[in-house]
Amino acid sequence: MITTILAFIVVFGILVFVHEFGHFIAAKKSGIMVREFSIGMGPKIFFYRHNHTTYTIRILPLGGYVRMAGLADNETQQLEPGTPVTLEVNDNDEVVLINTSQKKRNINGLPLEVSDIDLQKGLWIEGYQDNNEKVKRFNVNHDALMIESDGTTVQIAPEDVQFQNAPVFKKMITNFAGVFNNVLLAIVAFSLLSFLQGGVVSTQNKVNTVSGHSVARDAGIKNGDKIIKVDNVKTDNWNELSLAIQSKPNKNIVLTVERNNQTRIIKLKTDSQESNGQKYGLIGIENTLDTSFGAKLLSGFTRTWDMTRSLYSQLAYMISGHFSLNDLGGPVAIYANTTKATKLGMAGIVYFIGFLSINLAIMNLIPIPVLDGGKILMNIIEAIRRKPTSEKVETVVTLIGFAIIVVLMLLVTINDIQRYFLH
Repeated sequence: MITTILAFIVVFGILVFVHEFGHFIAAKKSGIMVREFSIGMGPKIFFYRHNHTTYTIRILPLGGYVRMAGLADNETQQLEPGTPVTLEVNDNDEVVLINTSQKKRNINGLPLEVSDIDLQKGLWIEGYQDNNEKVKRFNVNHDALMIESDGTTVQIAPEDVQFQNAPVFKKMITNFAGVFNNVLLAIVAFSLLSFLQGGVVSTQNKVNTVSGHSVARDAGIKNGDKIIKVDNVKTDNWNELSLAIQSKPNKNIVLTVERNNQTRIIKLKTDSQESNGQKYGLIGIENTLDTSFGAKLLSGFTRTWDMTRSLYSQLAYMISGHFSLNDLGGPVAIYANTTKATKLGMAGIVYFIGFLSINLAIMNLIPIPVLDGGKILMNIIEAIRRKPTSEKVETVVTLIGFAIIVVLMLLVTINDIQRYFLH
């Protein structure tokens, strides 16, 4: 139980961190201010500021976010009239810190009751000081800080560093970067898995004989032989070879074998094994393992590509009218499958990370507002129209997308609980 919980936290944490780090680094490179990079949700337990960004760890290790300037930022850009704050100013009488928190009081700061504020265009704050009825205005430094009500220190966000004011191609790159990082993580995970397993299972028709009883070995087949025909039927790969043998339980067969560029004929009688009332032929062989460094490295790309094609096929099947909640899985399903993965050791965990990462990448590309795919679609529309979508339309579309995701996640979670814990 404890092992599963820890593994779930680690797996989920890696997926979220890698995805959000993609958005983070792309935003930074695009000149968009990242006010906060958070791992976890809920109350913060630690934060550290560096290079205009506040890095936080929050108490619930489920999720995380990158808080870019101008996105969901109004709560710190506008303070309600009457809000008490304390200000710190530099030698040029510019405000360098606005403290709105009651948790972190600054006795040396200038007290101010806010009457109006503009931290985006004009960069000023004004209000009443020391019960004086006259409004006093202070200029605010472009790189000023703000201590929020929960005690977190963040950078203010003037409009020149806000997401919505960046060129459309930079916004598109920033939105796509999370998906890109998840694909990259899947490639790394599957390559690492091949190193952990000692090699890559070959898809070719080159075989090894199994330990223990093997009619193939008894008949003269050696490790590294290629079985190129079964009863004069060509077998160009492992899948064709295994199907040809499985279709002949307890049968006399003739194998055409290639060894050291020479062809020989080997005759034998297959064994059989029963599964689900069906008999299958077997001769005691297994496919070989390619242990070369290049094969292990490239396996990350090939496995990721194969899984991507498979997932898109499943999506197309669902869209064509075969949708079922059992085809989807939320955090409950991830937790349940983490239990299975932990039983397989490190290799199982690494495979699970790769599998979830490519799933997360593909699901995020679905063009639903709130998901990265929906945001990219909005960027494409903006590029075609050559002007950004109005804030009102974008807000409505985002709320609709958010509602769809919330309802879907609720249905998926209920279904997962029934599937994994109440059956």
